[in-house]
Amino acid sequence: MVDEFDVAQALRGGIPDRARAWAFVRDFAAAWAEPLADGAGTRAEELERAEEMLGLTLPTALREAYSLLGTRHDLTGNQDPLLRPSELFVHDEFGGVLVFRSENQGCAFWGVRLRDLGQDDPPVFVQSRDGWVRYLERVSLACVELVLSETLLDSEGRLYNACELPASLIRELPSRFAPVEFPEYPMWTGKEESPVCWFSAPGKLLRLDGLSDHSWLHVRGSTFADLESLCAALPGHWVRGYSEPLEADELPF
Repeated sequence: MVDEFDVAQALRGGIPDRARAWAFVRDFAAAWAEPLADGAGTRAEELERAEEMLGLTLPTALREAYSLLGTRHDLTGNQDPLLRPSELFVHDEFGGVLVFRSENQGCAFWGVRLRDLGQDDPPVFVQSRDGWVRYLERVSLACVELVLSETLLDSEGRLYNACELPASLIRELPSRFAPVEFPEYPMWTGKEESPVCWFSAPGKLLRLDGLSDHSWLHVRGSTFADLESLCAALPGHWVRGYSEPLEADELPF
């Protein structure tokens, strides 16, 4: 049940390897969406066609990710989607990067350097406003982040909200919600919105983009009641309804 599932508790001890990453993805999908069925993965033939077209071999971790949840677009395709195998491409910058994820308007790309493709679980880089920068140390970590973020920013948006959090509330976040043991990583929009940190409570998921005053906090509840209580715990100018009134001449962003 999603109202009993706490991401921070589920990731206590971190993600030391691929097996732990995929186990978490399975547990998270079962709690926050639907269990991963046998048919949720990309067929092996599609991956082989993509490799043939590209003239390269996918890293083991990326192949495993596609095989696990490649057709579950509810978990991978709401905002900055995992590319379909036929959409994979090599970006010429940074010595060549195999791109497997794209910002929804093509403003940023996530991928693995060609020189790292021989590793089972290689590091992932993101093309940010500061150029290509290291994103996360392993593909499996990047896939966990993808599932968390794409679920947080679900396409319907009924259970999602966001606000620019003042510094005073940023400092209080760790005492109000449990920090998730997930590595900090950069936001593609630049250093001002970095690092990205996660927090949670049962049935509640929070992502903070940056640590400066008025950094954006994105939240999702498992139910509308969860979302309401989450927003009430952090009074601010929420994008979709507010827990404190706006002045007449203020805008909600």
